[in-house]
Formats: sequence, C-alpha cells, structure tokens
Amino acid sequence: MTSRDTTHLLARPDVYDALPRPLRERIEVIAFGAIQWPWLLRSLWGGRKADKAALLHRLDLPDDALPHLGSWKADTRFLHHIVDAIEHLRPATVVELGCGASSLVIARALQKFGGGGLVSYDQHQEFVAATGEWLAGQGVAADIRHAPLGPPPGGWPGLWYQLSDPPADIELLVIDGPPWALHPLVRGAAEALFPRLADDAIILLDDAARPGERLVAQRWREGWPEIDFAYDRSGTKGTLIGRVRSR
Repeated sequence: MTSRDTTHLLARPDVYDALPRPLRERIEVIAFGAIQWPWLLRSLWGGRKADKAALLHRLDLPDDALPHLGSWKADTRFLHHIVDAIEHLRPATVVELGCGASSLVIARALQKFGGGGLVSYDQHQEFVAATGEWLAGQGVAADIRHAPLGPPPGGWPGLWYQLSDPPADIELLVIDGPPWALHPLVRGAAEALFPRLADDAIILLDDAARPGERLVAQRWREGWPEIDFAYDRSGTKGTLIGRVRSR
C-alpha cells in the first residue's frame, strides 16, 4: 500500500449493499448523495504533492511510503492535523476508526513523538490483516482490530463498529469511518466513545465539509457542551476538531 501500488478509487459499496438496512435509510443515502456530490467530487483530490512530501519529510518516511490519497482515503491536511495533535499531546493511547493511510501516519508519529500506542478498528477483516503487514514493513506497529458492522448505539442511523474492548482513557480519537454509503450521519455514533476521552483529549473527524458530517457536528455540539468543537475548512474535505475541557 505505497504509491507504487494501484489503489481503488472508491470504497467497496457492494459490501454495504448486502447489509440489512431499513428502506428509509437507503432513501436518505440516495437523497444526500444527490445533495453532496460536489463535496464527493472535490474529495477525489487528496491534496498538493508538496504537502504530501512535507508530511513524509516530517515523519522521516520514504517518498513512496503512502498510497495515492483522495477519494475515500484521508487527504494531506487531515493527516497533518493528526501529526499536529500527536506532537502536541504526546498521547499514550490513540483510537482510530477506519484504518489505512492514517494508520501509518499515526503509528509513525507516535514512534517519533512520545511512543504511545494505536488501537485501530476497521470492518474489513482482510484489510485489517493487510494494513498490519504494511505497517510492519514500514517499521511501525499498531493494534489493528476487526470490528464487524452491527447495530449503532444512541439511536444513530446506519451500522456501527462492534468494538472489542476499547481503551478506557483515549487521548486522541481519529474518526475516518465508516463510509457515508451506510448513512450520511453514520459517524455520529462515534460519540459512544466520548465518555472514554481523557481530559484535554482531541477528536478529529474527517470529511467534515459534507452535509451529513455538518449535521453530526451540530448534534455533538448540543449534546456534549464540555467539548469545544471547531471546523477547519482547509484541505479538500474539511476537519472537525474537538477538544475536551479539563474536568
């Protein structure tokens, strides 16, 4: 999974089409797709080559260490946000929802800035195994776990990761999944992990420019007043940044 390899343009919608979902939610996916196609089209670009080169230099990684970015993969701005947060927090524990290019960036940044651990979850079992092997080949390690999709918590729509033994004190939470094809508000269920956030923890939500993620951000602001949320519109997809106030 480097820039030498061919990467798929889109996530695998055939997997999601086979999962049981109410007809109402399927209709909502179609409706939001008609609304947010400009954001989806813009996300095909993963950022400037110079920004990607600067990220790789910052992490002392080879020029071809990351796959081609864009589409369903994180863009360079979001990856820089991750490194910024790790350099600032020096976290002992990072939890990631949706593994991939960001997993390498997190694991390498932890190795470079403080030596904490990454627990990453993804719904594709074969991709979990492939990502673990890829990280090992880059000289870093992470605890990457298969989390099949199932009923979401808290009344959120779509399907959600069935998480195995998530850490109790999360200092950085990176949310880059599941894909919106399950439902535009699907990532809202990540709030089930908010009670596990440590004081001064940071939340990073990718694709925050999309209409669905903007609605999620609004509900989070209303439901979690102890977390300060700010929207960064730079990059191709936008990032929602949440900071937990010291209790």
